[in-house]
Amino acid sequence: MLYSYSFSNKKRDLSDVLSQVVKDEPRFISNFRRAADATSRKHEWLEDQLTGRGFGTTAVSGGTLTLGSADAAKLRVGTLIAKKDDPALFKVESVSGTTAVVSLGAANGSSLTAATLTSGNFIIVSTPMSEASVNGDGEENYAVCGTEYNTTQIFRKEIVLSGSALAVGVYGSVDNQLNRQTAFALSDLARDLNRVALFGRRVEATASVRGEAGGLYYFATGSGALTVDAQEKRIDSYLINDAAQMVLAEGGDPVQVLCSPGQARVISNEYKDRLQILRSDDRRSAYVAVIVNEINGRGLTVMADPDVPDTDVWVVDPSGFAMANLKGRAISDGDATPRGFDGVRRTALGELTFEFKNVKQRVCRIANVKGAAAAIAEMRVSSESVSGGTVSGD
Repeated sequence: MLYSYSFSNKKRDLSDVLSQVVKDEPRFISNFRRAADATSRKHEWLEDQLTGRGFGTTAVSGGTLTLGSADAAKLRVGTLIAKKDDPALFKVESVSGTTAVVSLGAANGSSLTAATLTSGNFIIVSTPMSEASVNGDGEENYAVCGTEYNTTQIFRKEIVLSGSALAVGVYGSVDNQLNRQTAFALSDLARDLNRVALFGRRVEATASVRGEAGGLYYFATGSGALTVDAQEKRIDSYLINDAAQMVLAEGGDPVQVLCSPGQARVISNEYKDRLQILRSDDRRSAYVAVIVNEINGRGLTVMADPDVPDTDVWVVDPSGFAMANLKGRAISDGDATPRGFDGVRRTALGELTFEFKNVKQRVCRIANVKGAAAAIAEMRVSSESVSGGTVSGD
């Protein structure tokens, strides 16, 4: 090796440094906390039951409910239930296989009766217990409703300093220059991670196929995903609150609006008289504003990410997002300088994946939003017409 430096034959763990870089990135990736290391290239996690207990029916006739075997196991004789969006209370009289017979317990101001019940979604209110109950009398309650998985992806960045660059010494010693180039490489990696976290597809690695990690669009679109169709309309508080209400109904806690910088301008135009600009150590972004969620009165942080498509706006509960390194494969850099190379070469290499826990309950996509450029032009015309337009000279 022609050039020597203090960590020439050492491997450095960069995972903590990368975590700080990711946290400070003004992009979607900053929502991802560090999760426990993955122990397999197929990284699985448990999906939680976010909403209160409930069930759906396949048929209802004369107070007899037909439902799935898993839902039937939730019911006991005496369990109190109600049809979603109706206050009438019903009592389960008997459960046999996949059928349950109910009777009206309390009308609660509703005209619904056991005879007029129709199929749909029901909520379980409670199961009152008698004195001296024994094991098996209680309700079966499950916090976990299934599993989901993502696959790991390998990331690699080359850090190269030529002999000429080292000779100039603008940034001091070899160590200083390498640290500077490493910081650039990690910043570049964080931007790559951001795009994978948004658009990545889930591909399991084989001998001939490279593993790829799935992202938000992979997990949060398609069957069962929460979506609001904007129908080419301008983004506004009504659409945002519609999406927030859907997330809340599924048990999520919407605290962020993720959009492009142009759409952030459109949102800010509506809220310009009510914006609270935040600059804090734990929440950073290229554009940050807090708007009031009219569903529960809490704030929604607006994050503008240039990588988000201009016609999409996401209402997000980021508590289910996490980034997991493959065990023993966290991002690290090591010396890769070949014999006789005129300079220094190091390689930053690692393998990781992303968790999107309960993503179809925690995020809602507002699709087909009017493009920001057209919306801003429309707002400008409207503003000029209100102010009377431009006054020309005599």
